[in-house]
Formats: sequence, C-alpha cells, structure tokens
Amino acid sequence: MMRKAVNGRALRRLLERAAPATSSTAGSRGFASTARTTGAIAAPLARRAPLASRAPAPPRAGSLLPAASLASIARSARSASTFLAEYDAHVAERAAQNIAPKPLDAKQVAALCEQLESPPAGDEAVLMDLFENRVPPGVDEAAYVKASWLAAIVEGKARSPLVDAAKAVRILGTMQGGYNIAPLVQALDDPALGPLAADQLTGTLLVFDAFHDVEAKAKAGNEHATRVMRSWADAEWFTRRPPVPEKITVTVFKVTGETNTDDLSPAPDAWSRPDIPLHALAMLKNPRDGIHDAPAQIEELKTKGFPLAYVGDVVGTGSSRKSATNSVLWFMGDDIPNVPNKRTGGVCVGGKIAPIFFNTMEDSGALPLEMDVTNMNMGDVVEIYPYQGVAKRHGSGEELCRFSLKTDVLLDEVQAGGRINLIIGRGLTSRARESLGLPASDVFRLPSNPPGSGSKGFTLAQKMVGKACGVDGGILPGTYCEPKMTTVGSQDTTGPMTRDELKDLACLGFSSDLVMQSFCHTAAYPKPVDVVTHHTLPDFIRNRGGVSLRPGDGVIHSWLNRMLLPDTVGTGGDSHTRFPIGISFPAGSGLVAFGAATGVIPLDMPESVLVRFKGTMQPGITLRDLVHAIPYYAIKEGHLTVAKQGKKNIFSGRILEIEGLSHLKCEQAFELSDASAERSAAGCTIKLDKEPIAEYLRSNIIMLKWMIDQGYGDRRTLERRIAGMEAWLADPKLLEADPDAEYAAVIEIDMDQIKEPILCAPNDPDDARLLSEVTGDKVDEVFIGSCMTNIGHFRAAGKLLKEFDGQLPTRLWVAPPTKMDEAQLTAEGYYSVYGSVGARTEMPGCSLCMGNQARVAEKSTVVSTSTRNFPNRLGKGANVYLASAELAAVSAILGRLPTPAEYLEYAGKLDATASDTYRYLNFDELPQYVESADKVTMEDEAYAGLGPAMREQLLKVAREKKAAKAAA
Repeated sequence: MMRKAVNGRALRRLLERAAPATSSTAGSRGFASTARTTGAIAAPLARRAPLASRAPAPPRAGSLLPAASLASIARSARSASTFLAEYDAHVAERAAQNIAPKPLDAKQVAALCEQLESPPAGDEAVLMDLFENRVPPGVDEAAYVKASWLAAIVEGKARSPLVDAAKAVRILGTMQGGYNIAPLVQALDDPALGPLAADQLTGTLLVFDAFHDVEAKAKAGNEHATRVMRSWADAEWFTRRPPVPEKITVTVFKVTGETNTDDLSPAPDAWSRPDIPLHALAMLKNPRDGIHDAPAQIEELKTKGFPLAYVGDVVGTGSSRKSATNSVLWFMGDDIPNVPNKRTGGVCVGGKIAPIFFNTMEDSGALPLEMDVTNMNMGDVVEIYPYQGVAKRHGSGEELCRFSLKTDVLLDEVQAGGRINLIIGRGLTSRARESLGLPASDVFRLPSNPPGSGSKGFTLAQKMVGKACGVDGGILPGTYCEPKMTTVGSQDTTGPMTRDELKDLACLGFSSDLVMQSFCHTAAYPKPVDVVTHHTLPDFIRNRGGVSLRPGDGVIHSWLNRMLLPDTVGTGGDSHTRFPIGISFPAGSGLVAFGAATGVIPLDMPESVLVRFKGTMQPGITLRDLVHAIPYYAIKEGHLTVAKQGKKNIFSGRILEIEGLSHLKCEQAFELSDASAERSAAGCTIKLDKEPIAEYLRSNIIMLKWMIDQGYGDRRTLERRIAGMEAWLADPKLLEADPDAEYAAVIEIDMDQIKEPILCAPNDPDDARLLSEVTGDKVDEVFIGSCMTNIGHFRAAGKLLKEFDGQLPTRLWVAPPTKMDEAQLTAEGYYSVYGSVGARTEMPGCSLCMGNQARVAEKSTVVSTSTRNFPNRLGKGANVYLASAELAAVSAILGRLPTPAEYLEYAGKLDATASDTYRYLNFDELPQYVESADKVTMEDEAYAGLGPAMREQLLKVAREKKAAKAAA
C-alpha cells in the first residue's frame, strides 16, 4: 500500500501544480495547442466522466488523458524509492536480448520527477539522462507528465536541485511539440526566460494553433515572439540542419533478389512492431541466399567504419508496413536526439523500390535511391554522389552506375529529418512569412510540376485527385499535390504504430472526415499485447473523432469500403486499402497518421496504366481469373517479368485503371482493385456505372445506422458519412476519364480468349499460369477467406462441398470477411455444410492471409484465395497457389489441382443457381438491419458540411420521415 500511496501523491502533486486554463480551445485540426497543456490539466481531468457515460463530443481543452488512466497510474505506480532498481532490472533484461530498454511510461516518469526533486547522491547523472532522453515526445501520456513537471518548475511551483527554470525551458524545447508548447509560449513573457524560450521555439515545428499565440505576442510588441516569427520565416529550423553531403560513403549490405516487407517485418512477429528494437531482431530471420544471421552480419560490416546501406535488386514489395522501414533504420540509421528507440537517416538502394516502401523511407528521413545494383556486392564500400547522380567504388573510383533522384526535393526531406517534417516546416515558414508580409521563401527546393497538358485529357484517377485538391479538370502525372483525405483506414498490426505517430504529431483530433480502426489481424489468436491493444486503441481512436470496430467484426476493407463516398480520395495503413469507388493511396503508419491528423497527404501524382477488358466472360471463369489475367497478359506483352534481377513491372508506382467491367457490383469491383496491391501499383480506379454504386450506398446507409444503434462510435462521424451518401444519391454524378487521356501503357484483355482458370504459382503473385500448366499438383490444405472474398464465394464453395460425401482429403480453412457474412451464411445453412466435410471455420477476419495468426503445415502445398503468396507467408516452406474460391473448393474435394475439364464440370453445377449464389449483402433488404436503422434519428449537425441547397433538401426529407414515423 505504501508504494501506491507514494506515487499517487507524486502524480497528484504534479497535477495540482498546473495553473487554471487561460487559453482558448484548439482549432479545427485538433492538435495540442496552448489550451491543451499544463495550465488546463488538473480540473478538466478530474471532472471527465468515463467514456461509456458520455455522449460523443469533440476533444475539449484540457481533456488530454482519461481520468481512469490517471487513476490507474496513481494506483499502480511503483515507489519512487525503488524506481532506479526496478529500471535497472529492466535494462538488464533487455540487454540480455541485445536491445535498448523501452521508453519510460507515465508511471515511471511520475516516479522519476519525484526523485528529481530529491535526488539520491550519486544518481543525479543517471536520473537526468533518463529524463532528457528516455521519454517519448509529442502527446504521449509520459510526455504529458514530463511537460507538467517542467511547467511547474518554470512557474516556481516545484523545485529541483538538478533542474532550474532555465534548464526546464531548454528541456521543454527538446519535446518536439504538443504538451511542451504552452509553457514555452508563456515563457516568452518572462524577461529572464524569454530569450531561452524563443531559442527553443525557433526549432520547433509542431506548434499548430499556438502559432496564433506567438503571432499575437509579436504584434503586441513582445521582442522574443518577434524573433521566433522571424526565425520561422527565415526557415532557420531547416537551415541549421546539415545538408546532404556531396559524397556519402557506405558499406553495402546486399540482399539479392526480392526483399518484401514480410522479410523485413515478419507477420508472426507483428505483435512486437511498436517496440522497434525488439521487432528489428526479426528482420531477415528466415535464411536466404547470402543471409544466415543478419544482425551478426550487420555488426561485422560496421567494423569497416562506414555507415551501412541496405541494397537489393527489388526492395520493399508487399504490405505497407512502416515497421519494415523502422527495422532497416534501427540497424542502419541514426539516433534522434532526445527521442528514445527511433532512428532516422540511412541509405536504401534498390534496382526497384516499391512505392509505399519508398515513401516510408522518405517519411523517416532516409535517402532511398533507385539504381542498377548489379555491380554491388555484400561488404563492398561504395561512394554515392547524390548531386552528381553517380556511384563509385571506394578507393579505386571505378564508376558502378549512374542514377537520378526521384525528385530533388529528396535532398530537402533528408535535411529536414523526413518528408513529413519538411511539409509541416514549409507550412510554418509560409504562415510566418505571410504574417510578416514577406514574399514566399526561396530556401526550399520546390517540386517541379510538368507543363500544362494542352489539349490532352485526364484519366479517371487524375480527375479524382484533382477534385480532392479543389482543381478543375485533373492533376497531371509528376505534379506535387496534397489531396484531401476523405477516408482513412487503420488496422491492428499497424494501428499501434499509427497511434504512436499521432502522438508524435501532437494530434488530439482528426481532420480527415472519417478515420476507421479495425482489429481483423489479431482478433482470432490474440497475444497478450494484442489484448491490451483491443482494450486501449478503440478509445484512442474514438476520442479523436474516429470510428472503431470491435474484435471479431471482420476484415478492415470489407467494412471501410462500405463507408466510402464516390470519386473521393483516401489512404490506409494496409497495402490492400484499394477503394472500389474513388481511389486510395495506401501508406505506412507515419503517412496514415499524417493524413488522419491533417486531412491531406503529400502526393507526387503517378502515371497511369490502363487495363481494358473486352468480350464476354466464358463459362466457369471467375473474377479472380480476371485478376490473374492482368499479370498474365502483362507478362505476355513484355510489361512484367517474374525474375527479380533486372525486374520489369509496368505497374510499379503507377495507378492501375480498369475499364470494361462497369456493370460489376461494388463488392465484385473490390476483388479487382484489391489485387492492384500485388502489382505494386500506387492505387487503382475502376469505372463503374451509377446503378451498382447507388445500390451499394443505399445498403451502406442502413449498415451505418445499424452501427449507430449498436453503439459504434464516433456517432457524429458516422452521421456525417450517412449525410454524404444521401447527398450523392440525391444528385448522383460520377467522374469519367477523357477519351484522349494519356497512359503509360494500355493492356487489352479479351475475355473471350480466357477459357480456363488462371492461378498464381508458388511463391510469387506475379507468376500467373493457366490451370493446364499446373494440373495434378497434390494439394494438402485449402484456404477460402481474406479481403479478396465476399459472401458469394462462400455460397459457391458450400454448394460444391454439399455434394461431397464424407471428410475431405485436404485440410480446409473457411474464414468469411465479416461477422455479417458469417451470420447470413449460418442462417442459410452453409456452416453445417462446412462442418460436415471437416472444414475448420475461423473467426471473421484475416485468418491465414497475413500469416501472423494460424499457419498451414510446414512445406505443405496450399490453394488459397488470399491476397499474396510470398515465401513463408502462410506457413514455413509452404508452396501456395492463389486461385478463385471455386477452384479452391474443387481442389479441396479432389486433393489435387483439377484438369480444366474437371474444373469446368464442377463449375457448371453452379450455373443453374448463379443468381442465388452470387447475391450480396444488401442491408436495406435485410429486416434485422432495417429495424435497427429505423431507431436512429439523424442530428441536423450531420448535414452542416453540405452545400446550402442540398442541406435544406435533405433536412426536409429527414423532417418528413420523422413526422411520418411519429404519426405511425
């Protein structure tokens, strides 16, 4: 009990020292501002009610940390007198794993502050090192406690022999933004501390709404605030940092062939991703050519005395995991001063670098370079001349290759410490110069946009991005832009990292119109750390105005797609965030956090590749076969190669635009857009007719209202999205590509010529082959599930399985994408069919697809409907074919891949009931959802963002419905 009492008192004293709130609430972007730190802490936190008892409301001034969290900290914190002993034990435990200790949490920082006020003799240096260097920055709870204590020191409400007011101001200046900003701005008024506070603010970027407070002080004659404004205007935050050197000498760490993000951040280790040093130990843990013990090999190469560069033929394909970048930089990057367990900088070189991985490298402050790596081998020392675009062998000066930067702005990004820093910093400089009446800054390299298009038209994607940028017409390829993020998705293996990035960005409220969090990757087989995430991440998302799903709800994309608005742009922390209506640009957790927080993302508009389908789908051919027809035809036409050395991929980094299938339902269209991830495409569009989109939105409005009735939140966000759907239905318009739009390539696929299924062979989603080429291969296991499936696939499989008598000769896994699919399939009797043949039914979600939960047997041969079949993804040494649900079901029955004739015989049995089999979940036709939706009354505020005429029209309809309901 004494331990709890000591630290409870310590934490309460920290809160009691905070002065009453004096500033206005934060601006529309919801970042930590003057009102959201120190002075606004104690009283609002004490008053705040538990989440379940509150109606959803925007983040309020001072509402930084739930009262329950503070109470938990106070109850469970260890005694300050034992803090160092316990921390030393933790350091020793981590040292045994050869990794850095974890950053301090709020409980530990509270204990540390207590000790700093009366430091034990001999521990002073250790305590200060921990306080200055081992506390996360931004709006982390630990940063909150740290900033509170430092503010109390500055205001004279706390004392420490180690930290006086001046030192407190200097330490506040190292915390990047968020809770540290208010005391720094307040200190500008102090004659003694003002100069120090100004020094700290000149190098701080994450000031957001506090900019107006500094601006006001400057206009009122505060000389220190004036100096800050002038420094921001002169971009001293940037010019003080060292530029990229003329020559970079590196030792080559080469991984031959293709490195995908599963290699760098293995799915079975997804649970450890937020713990960067620990997760980095899993990088390249599966032996491959030239790699047997990556950490040991890296340490050996470091003895040559130069930084290491990660070099590969193809680097970073697959999932959008910033954890892959984090792992590379943990071994090859540089420490960030005062930021624990995160690194920046480093060099990554690839013959081809996947676009999402390239972007996460940019965001992290690394220098990604595409060049010919044929003459670079493991252990070589190479000199890279980034300004000249040449790489030479160290010592001899032999020229290895020439290259060009993707954009000269890369050099500024590295100097700024990352692309996001540069964007925020440039914005801060622009605001300061505008306030001071100065012209635009000439300090930065600006993106060079292409010349006007003249008479040429725009593609569908270019028009969608143009609309999101408020531009008439479209955005040309190569143009730098910042499109509005209408919809942002986050899933649970990247969500904890996105949460940490949001804290670093000092985000307390989302600017994107809809941010959704799912738990589809960990719900079925959660580890203890996943259980913690399931309990804590929903509140984090909802408190910022986002929508949180629940464990067991199902796959992120199957839900997020039902929240989309036509012709809008979004992003998501999963490489398969590929909208069937509109367009998305998937990204790593850092850029997803930026998009959610600011409502925009940076984009260098990619070129487009047009895939045009013609003809008629032949008997037995499925949409999954058309998905695989894209790489199949690309290989035939020389646009794509399977070999990794000298890899050709026309789709890589470009937008895949699909035409010729406009009649598809939206659920079907997603099967095509989803697979653009396997093409390494930057995004995907599909031209659809208005009718299937209108049908989809009518269904989705009912689903969203059902969600509200079921207690999902944030309610206001869901209501806004419903209003947006209603507005589109009231005036349905779709963008279309211009007939004279230009494409990097056009691939035509004649469906009349596709007469047998197309699979992707082990273990490469690019290796598309006809069924006749692989017929007869023995099959051990079959998986029917993932975001590539919908309810029609499970009905089709069920109807084929129903004709089979006994237990299957294979192990069959069945995992529907959502709990709604599961409920409907159960009601229709399909689950009894699965059980009768011995199938293993999984919780709705990702199941086998990612490889972080259940796994297939080692070295087994598998037919799977999952998204990709990289080596070791579904199981160690497994050989995985990607195929349709229909072909997968036949393979499960036969225990081998059928002949085309055998398959077509089975497929023919489905034709007679096709209209029943391939029905989709139209919630507006399902009584239980309609009844639930009818209980929901929309608030007028939901329509506030619409135009006046549309708002009045929809409000009138809503009032009429309400009156009719009351009369009934």
